[in-house]
Amino acid sequence: MQTFLLSLLEVLVGIGLLFAGGELFVQGSVALALILGIPQLVIGLTVVSLGTSAPEFFVSVNSVLQGSDALAVSNVVGSNIFNVLVVLGSSALVLPLKVESRLVRRDVPLLLAVSAAVWGMASSGRVTWQAGLALLIALTINTIWEIRTVREEPEGTEDAEPEINAEFAYGGWIKAIFKLIGGILLLSFGSNLLVTGASSTAILLGVSEAVIGLTIVSAGTSMPELITSLVAAIRGRTDLAIGNVVGSSLLNQLLVLGSSAIVSGRDGLLVDNLLIQRDLPVMVLTTLACMPIFWTKGQISRQEGGVLISLYACYLIDQVLPQILPTWQGEFRLIVICIVIPMVMIFIGFQTINYWRHLRKVPPKKIAK
Repeated sequence: MQTFLLSLLEVLVGIGLLFAGGELFVQGSVALALILGIPQLVIGLTVVSLGTSAPEFFVSVNSVLQGSDALAVSNVVGSNIFNVLVVLGSSALVLPLKVESRLVRRDVPLLLAVSAAVWGMASSGRVTWQAGLALLIALTINTIWEIRTVREEPEGTEDAEPEINAEFAYGGWIKAIFKLIGGILLLSFGSNLLVTGASSTAILLGVSEAVIGLTIVSAGTSMPELITSLVAAIRGRTDLAIGNVVGSSLLNQLLVLGSSAIVSGRDGLLVDNLLIQRDLPVMVLTTLACMPIFWTKGQISRQEGGVLISLYACYLIDQVLPQILPTWQGEFRLIVICIVIPMVMIFIGFQTINYWRHLRKVPPKKIAK
C-alpha cells in the first residue's frame, strides 16, 4: 500500500512540475522572442502552442529513452482524445463556442488527415524513424504555411490567435533565459518523475502501461490545454479555445510522436496491438465526429459539449472496467455499441440536417463571408 501511494505521489508531483515547467517555458520563450523582435502573431502560432504541448513532448521522449514505448504512444493518443472530448466539451459548457476562424476551417480537416495517417503508420505495429521524420517535415511545412497564410485571411482572423503579453519582455535577456532554462529543467524532472510513477503504478495495479498512458498520464499532460481553453472561453475568446485544442492535437502527432519515433532509433517506436485496434480508431473517429458539430450553425453548443464529455466518460469507463469488474465489460460495450453510438450518430445527423436548413435560409453573400 505504501509503495502504491508513493508511486501515485510521484505521478501527481510529476504532473504539477510539468504544469509549472510549461508555464515558465512559455514565459521565457515569449520574452526572448519579443526581445528579438519576432512578431507576436508568429509567437502565438509557434511558441505558445509549443508550450502547451511541452509536457506531452517531454513525457513521451523520456518514456522512449526509458524503454516505455507503450507509454509514449498512448500519451499522444490519450491526450488527443482528451483534448477533443474533454477540453472542447468543457469549454463549450462554459460558453457556446463560435466556429468562425480560419483555424477551424483549415486545421480541422488537416487534423483528421494527420490522425488517419498516423493510424496507418502505426498499423504495422511500429512507427519507424522514417515515419517520424516525415511527421516532423509535415510540421515544418504546416508551420510555414500557417504563418504565411494567416496574413492573407479576411480581417478579424488575427484576433483568433493568442494574445501575447508584452510585459513578459521586461527584465531583459537574463530573466528570459533564466525562465526558459528553469522551465526546461522542471519539464525534464517532472516528466522523469511522471514516467517512473506511472510505470510503477501500472505494475502495482496489474495493468498495462498503455492503459495508464491513455488515462492518468494523458489527462495530466493535457491540463495546460484544458486550463488555457477554459480561461479563453470564460473571457469570450472562443476561437482561441478551439484553436488551442486543434493546434495542440496536431503538435502531439507531428512533433511529439515524430520526435519519439526518431529517438527510438533504428528499431522504431513499438505500438501496442490494443492501441491499433481500439484507441487509434477512437482518436480518428472523435475527430471525424467533430466535423458536423463544427458545422452546426457556426457554433459548438452546450448540448454538444455535454455529448463530448459523456463520450469521454464512456471511453474512460471502458478503460477502467476490465480492472475493476471484468465480467461487466462485455455488457458495457454492448450498451455502448447498441445504444450510445446510435444515439450519438442520430444526434450528429440531426444537427447536420439543421445546419443545411440554416444555410438555405442564409443569403449566398452572407455565407461567402
